[in-house]
Amino acid sequence: MSAVAKLFVASRPISWVNTAFPFGAAYFFSTGAIDWVFWLGSFFFLIPYNLLMYGVNDVFDYESDLRNPRKGGIEGALLDPKYHRLTLVLAFGIATPFALALSTVNLNATFWLWLTLLAVVAYSLKGLRFKEIPFLDSLTSAWHFVGPMLVGLAMANAEIETFHLIGIAAFMLWGMASHAFGAVQDVRADREAKISSIATALGARLTTRIAFGVYVVAGLLALSLPDRFAFAALAAIPYLFVVGRELDITDENCERANRGWKVFIWLNFFAGAVICSLLIGPTA
Repeated sequence: MSAVAKLFVASRPISWVNTAFPFGAAYFFSTGAIDWVFWLGSFFFLIPYNLLMYGVNDVFDYESDLRNPRKGGIEGALLDPKYHRLTLVLAFGIATPFALALSTVNLNATFWLWLTLLAVVAYSLKGLRFKEIPFLDSLTSAWHFVGPMLVGLAMANAEIETFHLIGIAAFMLWGMASHAFGAVQDVRADREAKISSIATALGARLTTRIAFGVYVVAGLLALSLPDRFAFAALAAIPYLFVVGRELDITDENCERANRGWKVFIWLNFFAGAVICSLLIGPTA
C-alpha cells in the first residue's frame, strides 16, 4: 500500500484533469460521440499518461528534488530510490497497452499520439532531458497539455479551421508562459543542482516579465476567436494578476514565485470551467 500511495502522489492527481479534459473536449465536441475512443482516450490521458509524465520526472529528478523544499506534496513527489524501478516499470507498462489500442483509430492520430508521448518521456529521461534545454523546456512542457487536444482532434477526424489554429496557438502560449513562470521559483535550487532551465538562463525577473507578455498574447489570440469563444480571453486575466505582482522578483527571492504557482493549481480549474461553459453554450 505504501508503494501504491507513492505512485498515486507521483501521478499528481490534482492535475489529472488538465490533460484528460483537452482530449475529451476536443474529441466530443468534434464528433458528438461518447464511444470507446472517448472513454479509452479520456481514461488514458487522465491516469496512465500522468503517471508516465510525472513518474518518469520524479525518478530522474530525484537528486535535484532532494534540494528543493517544495517537493514532497501536490507539487511533486519525492520518490525514495527503492520505488524508482517499480515506478518506471508501471509507468511504461500501464501506458503502453492503452497507447497501442488508441493507435488503431487512424494513422494521423497515431502520429500525434506518439509524438506527444515522445515529448513526455524526452522531457525528463536521462540522455534526453529536454527540461534542461532553455526554451525547449517550456515548449515541451506546453506540448504535454496541447498534445492530448491534438490527439483528440485527430481521432475525431476534425477538419482544422482557422479558429482551431488560433485556439491551439493560444493554448500553447498559455502552457509555455505557465512553465516559464513555474521555473522561476526553482532558479536557486536548479543552479545549485547544476540544472538549466529558461529561468536559470534568463534570470527570475526577465523570465517572469516574458511570461506575463506571453499570457497577454495568448489572451489577445483568444479574444480574436469567433462568437462567444472570444470570452475565453477572460480566463487569462487572473493569471496576469498573479504574475503581475511578481514583476520585480529577483534571483535572490525567486522562491516568492511559489505563492503564485500555488494559485495556478486552482486557477487551472477556473480556466477549464470557463472554456467548458463556452463549449457547451448555445450555438450561434
